[in-house]
Amino acid sequence: MTIATPTEPRAQSAAAPSPFPPIAEYAFLSNCHTGALVAPDGAIDWLCVPRFDSPSVFGSLLDREAGFFRFAPFGINHPTSVVYQPGTNVLETTWKTPNGWIVVRDALTMGPREHEDTVTPHTRPPADDDADHMLVRTVECLEGNVEVELVCEPAFDYGRTPAQWTLVGDDRHAADAAGAGQTIRLHTNLALGLEENRARARHVLAAGERAYCALTWDEGLDVPADVDEAAARIDATTRFWRAWLGRARIPDHRFRDPIQRSALAIKGLTYMPTGATVAALTTSLPETPGGERNWDYRYTWIRDTTFTLQALHMLNLDWEADEFMQFVADVEATEDGSLQIMYGIDGRRDLTESTRDDLTGYAGARPVRVGNGAFDQRQNDVYGAALDSILLHTRRSSRLPRRLWPLVQTQAECATKVWREPDQGIWEARGAPQQYVSSKLMCWVALDRAAKLAEIRGDGDSQAKWDAVADEIKEDILANGVDKRGVLTQHYDTEALDASTLLAAIFGFLPGDDERLKASVEAIAEELTEDGFVLRYKTDETDDGLSGKEGTFLICSFWLVSALAIVGELQQARDLMERLLRVASPLGLYAEEFDAETGRHLGNFPQAFSHLALMEAAARIIVPELTAEV
Repeated sequence: MTIATPTEPRAQSAAAPSPFPPIAEYAFLSNCHTGALVAPDGAIDWLCVPRFDSPSVFGSLLDREAGFFRFAPFGINHPTSVVYQPGTNVLETTWKTPNGWIVVRDALTMGPREHEDTVTPHTRPPADDDADHMLVRTVECLEGNVEVELVCEPAFDYGRTPAQWTLVGDDRHAADAAGAGQTIRLHTNLALGLEENRARARHVLAAGERAYCALTWDEGLDVPADVDEAAARIDATTRFWRAWLGRARIPDHRFRDPIQRSALAIKGLTYMPTGATVAALTTSLPETPGGERNWDYRYTWIRDTTFTLQALHMLNLDWEADEFMQFVADVEATEDGSLQIMYGIDGRRDLTESTRDDLTGYAGARPVRVGNGAFDQRQNDVYGAALDSILLHTRRSSRLPRRLWPLVQTQAECATKVWREPDQGIWEARGAPQQYVSSKLMCWVALDRAAKLAEIRGDGDSQAKWDAVADEIKEDILANGVDKRGVLTQHYDTEALDASTLLAAIFGFLPGDDERLKASVEAIAEELTEDGFVLRYKTDETDDGLSGKEGTFLICSFWLVSALAIVGELQQARDLMERLLRVASPLGLYAEEFDAETGRHLGNFPQAFSHLALMEAAARIIVPELTAEV
């Protein structure tokens, strides 16, 4: 008799049965100060107030006991339809129950600016419309009669502090929840009951009847007086989003809808008071199901600037582009004059990372992180991202603002000093520093763009100096970062592939007809993909300091679309683009990664970089198609 040897336990699947809804089934709300995620059952499972990087008030996304806010039919968890009102970040959910139909509308409301914002003060010129610092939810019974339930159970400071509720007034229609130094007010036209750490209401609506609830954290805790005012707040928010989108230049093309949804997502991830854009709404949604690859993305990455500016300028949204550029100009450099790889949305430099070990994590993925320990890593690509952004902005505005030239000088000089040194690379690996090709490539971008800016400024000496360094970097990469097949490698001491080398095409390091570029793009398409979707790198070939496998990266797959178009493989680019559009969430949103085996989204959500790369890829296809029609 033989005894079977024990096998390795099977890794957790992204499709494993779980009380946590699939990441892609969440809806995203925003008021450009903070955002919320609405679960399919109608519960707000994620909301940080008053801003994106504040501690959560509703955190069921990361622990089923960390707070939620549901406004939906009693006993029914699966809606008939969940859609955005076209051209907005306003959600409309239709429910069928055994006795009738209702429709719920949800919005983090926006309206005309009536006074100075003391909750999240502005450092940029305030716009005509701004956040109300309020979540408004309305319900209308369309047919029959439906019992509606309201359950509001905040848990402050990432679930650590249950709410202490107090009724406001004598009519049981308002109550304050307090904890961890915060107070929020719930108001509704339903009669409230307080049950320890939650407020609750139930009411049967007949056809034509309406109800509402509003949650505010504004300074005066002002709320809508009645259902008509609540509906008017949502209507004003609808007008805000449609007016904003109406300013965008979006081509009449089959990609129009995904471009519009991506634009709305990027705007929704923008912190209006400073112009910064967060990388994602959430923290610690896992890249590996049940694993440790969980990061806090509620900060702004300098490398995102160039992709953000490309997208905003492509859409003719020059005001937003200027706001973001001014934020970059305002941030404090490090001691050597370089920019950090990331900053807080208020420009702060210290993003010290901690873990919340009391939280279970999404579907058991731990640790839950607050802050990001990569903020002080050396990543030499940051200089290229900053200077490419400045060149984009300068060409668009036909002028180089005086305040940006010192930034050009310092970043060019920093890139000159460090380009030979190893770093952690674009993926913020927590293993040993390496001579990453993408970091060298972005240092080349830094010096190339600095030289072009010097030419615009009329500084011939700086132009010649920086051009010479750019040439030196290019020669070094082509001598040490290309394998015997003529393919760009991950770093100088390996033949492993890395999707970040696709940036050689996007940033014009090599022309589209260069055989090394074509070979690199082809190698990634054939060898660094799962079911056609692109991995960042193979985790068993890369010392990233972490365990576990990860999904395919959506940004890398969109980069491959762009690169294929650049090297002349337009039909292959179209084919991959169509596949990527088909794996969008039901509401057209993207997380960071896609698990090709299960079809589930992984990582933080919604992910700005994925949507930025979508717009870049769409443009690479649209432009040759439209020009071919002329």
